Amino acid sequence: MAERLNPIPFWFLRHGETDWNAQGLSQGHTDIPLNAVGLAQAERAARTLQGIGGIATIVTSPLLRARRTAEIAAEALGLPVALDDGLKEVNFGEQEGKPMGDWYDDWIAGTYTPEGAEDFATLLARAVAAVNRATAQPGPVLVVAHGALFRALRLAFGHEPNVRTPNALPIRCTPPGPGAKAWDLAPAALAAEA
Repeated sequence: MAERLNPIPFWFLRHGETDWNAQGLSQGHTDIPLNAVGLAQAERAARTLQGIGGIATIVTSPLLRARRTAEIAAEALGLPVALDDGLKEVNFGEQEGKPMGDWYDDWIAGTYTPEGAEDFATLLARAVAAVNRATAQPGPVLVVAHGALFRALRLAFGHEPNVRTPNALPIRCTPPGPGAKAWDLAPAALAAEA
């Protein structure tokens, strides 16, 4: 695989819940805001990250749901937020706004791409390049982005890609140690409810 991540640990945070997440709809580039649950999830993730400490840089997708999640974390951590278009969610084309389907496996395999959508290989290359730009910044880095983008990263990490990532759960992504082939993906223990 040509797409290789810099062997630098970082934190990944998928945005909080939106109404379309709650309804099981594919969002893609459609700029859906966080709902009340998503805002609460982002606040809880921010408290969790505050408890972990040490994050030096926050880089996020410019889409509203990710950007707002990053802003909430940034406020708690006293850090600025940098935007990277490469962290945008995949363009799902004709599937945006429709129920998430069983076509993801074929999309990941490269045998099906929805009309007007970005193919998985392009998403993979874009996601890896964006994370590599982020991890070139002072670390530890927090990357705030999207679920399908994390599916691509999971493949780059050496994991099964078609796994749903929970909303607003910080995940520590650590390069493989000697003899290991896959990155370690360790979800943080969430802070208590406020």
